Amino acid sequence: MTAARDGERRTVPNTCARRAGRRGPRRHTRRDLAVLGVLLGIPILLDLALIWGPTLASVGLSFTTWDGVGDITWAGFKNYDNLFTTYPQFWPAVRHNLLWLVFLGVFAAPFGLLLAVLIDRGVRFSRFYQSTLYMPVVLSLAVVGFIAQLILSRDQGALNAVVGGRNPTDWLGDPGLNIWMVLLAACWRHTGYVMILYLAGLKSVDPTLKEAAAIDGATERQTFFRVVLPTLRPVNVIVGVITVIESLRAFDIVYAVNKGRNGLELLSVLVTDNIIGEAGRIGFGSAIAVVLLLVSMGFIVTYLVQELRGEKRR
Repeated sequence: MTAARDGERRTVPNTCARRAGRRGPRRHTRRDLAVLGVLLGIPILLDLALIWGPTLASVGLSFTTWDGVGDITWAGFKNYDNLFTTYPQFWPAVRHNLLWLVFLGVFAAPFGLLLAVLIDRGVRFSRFYQSTLYMPVVLSLAVVGFIAQLILSRDQGALNAVVGGRNPTDWLGDPGLNIWMVLLAACWRHTGYVMILYLAGLKSVDPTLKEAAAIDGATERQTFFRVVLPTLRPVNVIVGVITVIESLRAFDIVYAVNKGRNGLELLSVLVTDNIIGEAGRIGFGSAIAVVLLLVSMGFIVTYLVQELRGEKRR
């Protein structure tokens, strides 16, 4: 019996040693390296070819004059000087992009939060409201532009058919009105997107936090602003980023209405008109694209800095 036990004791360390040896780092075979190279290499090549390549090419072409056919001539900062001083459509487009950002951030985002809070409370027909309000999100901005034409057209629009009378209003042709009508249509689509994001955030809020606030005597308003809203900070950041992206890449809806002219100028429309339009000024259009890139990078860098500071504080 003693010899048997001694034999068992001797075999146990050997078995553990074998298992410990098997747990070492696994060496990758050539097949594994090939698979990793394909899975990582193809996305990286596509990213370089479709994003970074055109971006760097636009930066380089912005310092040249080129019509897409002839020779490329170095122009220095001439395109930027003409853009900021003599191009009449540039500053109105900048104002419209900023107005787009303010309108979506001040009206669409808070209204989407309000709808999310109401639906989260479990009102009657909440599923119906949620589906109806989210429906515009599945539509592209071009389709939203066509819908806006059907409703706001001067001669055959539904709105003038109801309230127009003998002197119908040119909602989309008047430069003092069309930008506001288009912004309302864009908000109609953006609100549903914001509502879904906040609904997902509200579902993840710990109910015990609300119960603790109620026990301490906090009202519903105090509970929301002091307990619920601070926990929605990640969602607020996402909504802010999406709002900035929507305001800077706005193009489809204004181009569908009147090709981005007569009061609906945007930087993205100016880029398209100069690069692939009749003007054929690729260098000048690239300069506008670089300005749009720098504006977007400003928001992105600010967002990243805030996130890094928040991580350090945590």
